[in-house]
Amino acid sequence: MQTFFIAPTDFGVGLTSISLGLVRTLERAGLKVGFFKPIAQPHPGDTGPERSTELVARTHGLKPPQPLSLTHVERMLGDGQLDELLEEIITLYQQACIGKDVLVVEGMVPTRHASYAARVNLHLAKSLDAEVILVSAPENDVLAELSGRVELQAQLFGGPRDPKVLGVILNKVRSDEPMDAFASRLQEHSPLLRSGEFRLLGCIPFQAGLNDPRTRDVADLLGAQVLNAGDYETRRMNKIILCARTVANTVPLLKPGTLVVTPGDRDDIILAVSLAAINGVPLAGLLLTSDSKPDPRILELCQGALLAGLPVLSVSTGSYDTANQLNQLNKEIPVDDRERAEIITDFVASHLDADWLNLRCGTPREMRLSPAVFRYQLIQRAQQANKRIVLPEGAEPMTVQAAAICQARGIARCVLLAKPEDVQAVARAQGISLPDGLEILDPDLIRERYVEPMVSLRKSKSLNAPMAEQQLEDPVVIGTMMLALDEVDGLVSGLVHSTANTIRPALQLIKTAPGCSLVSSVFFMLFPEQVLVYGDCVMNPHPSAGELAEIALQSADSAQAFGITPRVAMISYSSGDSASGEEVEKVREATLLAQQTQRGLQIDGPLQYDAAANQDIARQLAPNSPVAGRATVFVFPDLNTGNTTHKAVQRSADCVSLGPMLQGLRKPVNDLPRGAQVDDIVYTIALTAIQANRSMDD
Repeated sequence: MQTFFIAPTDFGVGLTSISLGLVRTLERAGLKVGFFKPIAQPHPGDTGPERSTELVARTHGLKPPQPLSLTHVERMLGDGQLDELLEEIITLYQQACIGKDVLVVEGMVPTRHASYAARVNLHLAKSLDAEVILVSAPENDVLAELSGRVELQAQLFGGPRDPKVLGVILNKVRSDEPMDAFASRLQEHSPLLRSGEFRLLGCIPFQAGLNDPRTRDVADLLGAQVLNAGDYETRRMNKIILCARTVANTVPLLKPGTLVVTPGDRDDIILAVSLAAINGVPLAGLLLTSDSKPDPRILELCQGALLAGLPVLSVSTGSYDTANQLNQLNKEIPVDDRERAEIITDFVASHLDADWLNLRCGTPREMRLSPAVFRYQLIQRAQQANKRIVLPEGAEPMTVQAAAICQARGIARCVLLAKPEDVQAVARAQGISLPDGLEILDPDLIRERYVEPMVSLRKSKSLNAPMAEQQLEDPVVIGTMMLALDEVDGLVSGLVHSTANTIRPALQLIKTAPGCSLVSSVFFMLFPEQVLVYGDCVMNPHPSAGELAEIALQSADSAQAFGITPRVAMISYSSGDSASGEEVEKVREATLLAQQTQRGLQIDGPLQYDAAANQDIARQLAPNSPVAGRATVFVFPDLNTGNTTHKAVQRSADCVSLGPMLQGLRKPVNDLPRGAQVDDIVYTIALTAIQANRSMDD
C-alpha cells in the first residue's frame, strides 16, 4: 500500500485543491485511490461535515473515514497522549486503506491557533510510513525565499536525503511566463531541486476564476435577505463594485460575474443594473445595503431583469462594512459546490507530474513498520486471536486496570488470580469499572486441584505432594500449571515478582518448544520511524556460538511473526574482518551456523552497531553486506552487551520499549519490565495472545 502524505509549508496553500487533483491524477492511472484527513480543522462558520473529506467523497465517490475533531485532538495533546492519539489515527487509517492501492493523506494546516501543526504532521507521516509531498504557494515571493522555505520544511521531515521526502507541489503560482520556464528558473535558485532527489511534482498557475464563489455563497456569508433568488445557485462572483458613482460612470463596470453593491435607495443604479441584465449581461447579482428596500414602483420596472435570473439580495449593514465583509469571504470550496470542485480537480490534475507519480506507485518497496502501526496491528491481531491469559498478580492495581482494558476491548480473555473481594476493593479505590466476563479466581480455592498434575509433571525430579503444595503457594506457579494443562493460553507476570520468579516455573513445567534448546528474549524497540528487534537482553549471560545462532534464528522468527522483515545483524565490537579475538570469532561462527540453518535469511556479522544501523557508516565499514545499514534485528553477543545497550537506547533515544518477550518456550510466558505501566501490561498481554496463536499454528 502506497501512502502519500501532503503537508503544507504555510497557511493558505490550497491543500484541499491539491488533494482533489492528486486523487484524480492517480485514479486516471487505473489505481484504486483512497483519501484520509486525520484531523478536522473547521473554518470559522463551518457547521457541516469536514470540508476536505466531504469534497473528496462527493467529487470522487469515495467514503473516507471521518477525521478526529480538533477539540479532541488538542485535549489529547494537552494531556500528553500523543501515542494514544496516533493509535486512534492508525485505526482510521487502516479503514481508509481497505481495498486501495494508494492512499492520499492530508496533513494539518499551520494557523495562529494550531502552531503545533508541523510537529503533528511529522508524527503522522512517520507513523503512517508515508512518502511526503510538500505543498507551497509562492504568492509574491522571490525565488530564493521560496526555495528557502521549501528546503526548511523538507528538513523537518528528514531532508532531501530521506527517500520518503519526494518533492513539492507549487500552487497558485503568479507568473507571466509559462510554468515550464518558471520551474526552470526555480531550479536554478534551489540546490534542493537540482539534487535530483527532491522533485518539483507540479507547478499550478494562479487562476482567479477558480476562487469565484456562487452568489448563494455570498448570501450565506452575509446572512442576506434574498429578494429575488434568480440564478443565485449557479452565477459566480469574480468582481465587486461599490457604487458611489453616477450611472454613466457605473455602466462600463457592469460585466459578467460582477456583484453590484449599492444602497437600496439608489434607484438609478438599480435601473441601470436591471437594463444590463435584460440585455443579457450575467451579473453575479445586486446587493442592496443599509437595510433600505427599493421603491416597489422601481421593482415593477425591473421585472424583466428579475425574470432573466438577476439575483437581488439585501443586508442591513452599510456599503463600507458590507464591502469589508465581502473581502473576508472564505475562499474554500463549499462542500456542495460540485461544479467548482470538479473544475479545480481537473485543473490541478492537469498540472501534476502524472507519469512520475504513477511510476512511483508502481515501484515495489518494503514497508517500514512505524510504532503506531505496530501497536495498532498488535491490538488487532490479539483481538482476532481471542486467547485466555492468566495474570498471577491479580490484585495489583495496574494489573486490574490492564485486565479491565483488555477484557473490554477484546484484546484477551483475562484471568486474575486473586481474592475477588481484593480485586473489587482495588477497583473501587482506583475508579476502575470491571467489565463483564473478567474472570477472578481465588488461588486458595483452586490450589489443591493442581497438586497431583504438578507431581506428575515433575516426577523425574522426585517432586512429592507436600513439595508441590508448598510451591503452589506462589500464584505464578498456579498460573503456570493452568498453562501447562491448557486451561489458559498464556501467562503474564513480573509487576512485583522477579524475572526468575516468573520464568523458573515455566522452564520447569512448560519446557522449551520442539527444536529449541534454550529460551531467549527480545525487546521491540519503538523508534519514531520504525520498530527494531533487540535480542537477547534478559536471559542468556554467556551464550556459545551455537546458542547465539539459535537466539538469532528465534529473534528473526519473532520479527517475522510481528510484521517486521528480518535482516539480522550479529553485533560485535568490529565489522567484517577488521579485528580478531575470542568474542569476535564467536560472533563470526554463530553467523555461519545461522546462515547454514536458514540459507534464505538475511543475516550478517560481525557488525558494529553503527554499521548495522546507519547507511552512511555501512558504506564505509561493510559496503558488501546485505544487512549493514538496514538491520531490523540486532543480536548481541552476551547479556552484558545486550542489556546495557537496551537500557542506554531506551533512556537516551526517543524510543519506547515493549518486552521482554520470551521465545523458545512451548507455550508463551512473559515477564513485565521493571517499572511497567498500565500500557506496558496491555501490550504485553497482546504480545502473549499473538504468541499463543502462533504456537497453535506451529
